[in-house]
Amino acid sequence: QLQLVESGGGLVQPGGSLRLSCAASGFTLPNYHIGWFRQAPGKEREGVSCISSNGVSTYYTDAVKGRFTISRDNVINNTVYLQMNSLKPEDTAVYYCGALGRFTVLQAMCGKPCYEMDYCGKGTLVTVSS
Repeated sequence: QLQLVESGGGLVQPGGSLRLSCAASGFTLPNYHIGWFRQAPGKEREGVSCISSNGVSTYYTDAVKGRFTISRDNVINNTVYLQMNSLKPEDTAVYYCGALGRFTVLQAMCGKPCYEMDYCGKGTLVTVSS
């Protein structure tokens, strides 16, 4: 079965950190550009960060620049990570990872919803609250 599985979500206090992971089952993740997307209660979905298939290029939405870091391990773990530091209550959302196999501009990829990717996971909940 072809799927993406997110993990690492949870409850964290403001100013804290979490690291999300995105792993693939049934297909080769290094062949895909990967994006992290989120949807907060009552808000529209938004792209958070995207990374090229070879890990050279990255994109971040303004709201997370300087606080989040996207990275990928294409060799050992076949996983994409989102390190989230200095978390704020407004970062509370369900976070999804999506995989896109065709050529794209990362900013454009992050401007689309996760369900328009070739694959989209079921999400992991991040709650930032004291």
